[in-house]
Amino acid sequence: MHYNKTLLVVEDEEKLLRTLSDFLTIQGYEILQASDGQEALEIFCNNMNKIDLVLLDIKLPLVNGNEVLNEIRRNSQIPVIMLTANSSVEKQLYSFSQGADDYIVKPYTLAGLKAHVEAVLKRAGKMDQFLEAGELRLDLPGQKVYRKGEYVETTRREYELLQYFMENQGRVLKREHILDAVWGFDYAGETRTVDTMVKQLRKKLTDECNYIRSVYGVGYIFEAEADEGES
Repeated sequence: MHYNKTLLVVEDEEKLLRTLSDFLTIQGYEILQASDGQEALEIFCNNMNKIDLVLLDIKLPLVNGNEVLNEIRRNSQIPVIMLTANSSVEKQLYSFSQGADDYIVKPYTLAGLKAHVEAVLKRAGKMDQFLEAGELRLDLPGQKVYRKGEYVETTRREYELLQYFMENQGRVLKREHILDAVWGFDYAGETRTVDTMVKQLRKKLTDECNYIRSVYGVGYIFEAEADEGES
């Protein structure tokens, strides 16, 4: 989801780099890309104060991932997640000994990658604890919704949908993008699933927090300043 965080994604496989970047962009992250170790170090050095986390493939041209990690650790403690096709325990231990924060073995799911990213950011203290808009407040660690201070019971998917809306307040969101961001690229359902979930969410939030507005023929927009009764 959207946390206004910047990730540096380093991957030499062009298709995978594009897939990771597109997926994480939909989640709301700002993405910097590099396809070899030398480019990764240049981008890192130029954006050190901006980058919140690095996704780093180990097998890279020019400068390999472990060497990149070593250079990063000379100057920064920014979280680094290593990506590799090698499941060797020895290789994992080596990366951890060099200062890696996490280690993901290919092939991995995008949902799994997202979970790793969020977990590492939380451990690093880079994740916000609460998200607020109008009369709504989300407890991010607890994944709970509060309306005017009162707890609102939601399903996990309803919570994730509301969080996505709140983190993208003021932006028109297409149904297809919402489906990809909340349900995942591999979800086989139709966009009407989004409409059904929005209807359920609106009912739980009541007219007092009628912030999810329909955009005809496109999707939805979340505006905490929306007039009551507007849909």
